Amino acid sequence: MNRQEREQLIAQYAAGYDQVVAALQGFPPGKLTARAIPGKWTAAEIVHHLADSETTSAIRIRKLLAEDHAIIQGYDQEAWATRFRYNERDITPSLEAFRQARATTMQLLPAMTDADWAREGWHTESGRYSAETWLKIYAVHAHNHAAQIARLKDAVGR
Repeated sequence: MNRQEREQLIAQYAAGYDQVVAALQGFPPGKLTARAIPGKWTAAEIVHHLADSETTSAIRIRKLLAEDHAIIQGYDQEAWATRFRYNERDITPSLEAFRQARATTMQLLPAMTDADWAREGWHTESGRYSAETWLKIYAVHAHNHAAQIARLKDAVGR
């Protein structure tokens, strides 16, 4: 990956929170936990997942930067959704956790060197995992979930 490609992905990563907030605009508050699309998460579940995923991803990039041959632990997102009662909780603190985790990580990304981006660890589920792998995943993660929230908003609005 060259510097220009990284800069585009970093910009995309930086815009992720705002895209999620925009997707939530006009979402009926009483429908945040409606399972409008069978087999898919609710809007509340998505927001809580984003908070948990973002805090986890913030640790992952820090481990990659600070530890030689970092071990990146996978987790069962479905179990987290159930055990952490995503559909029973207010989304406001999770939106703030998501925002702040991204903000602190954005303090790191622009200053990373080519050597930093090349650092690698091992993901317990997917194997070899570099800082560039991390960026490719998390640059689109929030945008994908924002699109999912938009589809849910359309479905509950019918």
